[in-house]
Amino acid sequence: MKLVLNFYMFLLAFFLFSNESFSLTDFEIKRFCAKEKRVSLCIKNLKEKRSDLQKGNLIEIPITPYKR
Repeated sequence: MKLVLNFYMFLLAFFLFSNESFSLTDFEIKRFCAKEKRVSLCIKNLKEKRSDLQKGNLIEIPITPYKR
């Protein structure tokens, strides 16, 4: 009985937390790139990465350090 319960809990978690990712909207991309020196290049790169992410390809995620 415990094995069946664990199996159903696993299936529930598997379908509940499926492999979904949410990409940035156009507004979020523009807001993020407003701080960059080359805004148009930043927007172009992030839109290409967003399309790659939606197609299922692996991408590199830029990490900006926190500045006080």
